[in-house]
Amino acid sequence: MLLGELNKEMKKNIVILAMVLVAVVAVWFWDSPGKEPKGQLTEGVVGGKVEGDIPAAPAPKENRYAPSFTLNALEGTGTYNVGGKRDKVLIINFWAAWCGPCEVEAPDLKDIYEQHKDQLDLYAVNATKFDKLREAKDFVKEQQLVFPVLTDAKGDVGDLYKVFSYPMSFIIDRNGVIRHRIEGVIEREQWELYLQDVINS
Repeated sequence: MLLGELNKEMKKNIVILAMVLVAVVAVWFWDSPGKEPKGQLTEGVVGGKVEGDIPAAPAPKENRYAPSFTLNALEGTGTYNVGGKRDKVLIINFWAAWCGPCEVEAPDLKDIYEQHKDQLDLYAVNATKFDKLREAKDFVKEQQLVFPVLTDAKGDVGDLYKVFSYPMSFIIDRNGVIRHRIEGVIEREQWELYLQDVINS
């Protein structure tokens, strides 16, 4: 009887240990998108202040360099590149035409771009792998979007940025560092606080 209870307790402990190991591996995987060479660190500036060292390997997280990519424009008017230093602050917004919250957010993005276009670029990346091109074009037309809309046909860029829901946005400073990762819809006033933080740094 005692031996049976002991075996149950051991099995329970083994299960708990396995769960802890899975969690540790998941955290390690999230922090290690690629092999980061030791010693390759650069000084980061956030909000005008040094924010410690930024690892050289890009990652889709705050205070890390934005992963590089090149995508085609929705209307076939050319390609757009992300990665490295820029003349302006950049917003990358991941969206889909079937996404209700994306429709709610669209007027704010349009207003942000029109108000700050001299100081920032805005690239709206359509989840084309999970969307219909015609519906995406209709969405852009209905919302009267005037900033570049890009197509992620294979979903590679969404994977690179670990996009698991829509909308998701990244505010990237002129040094190519992600300063804010925004999941879901936020208030227009909050957008402005984030943008002023980056534009004025």
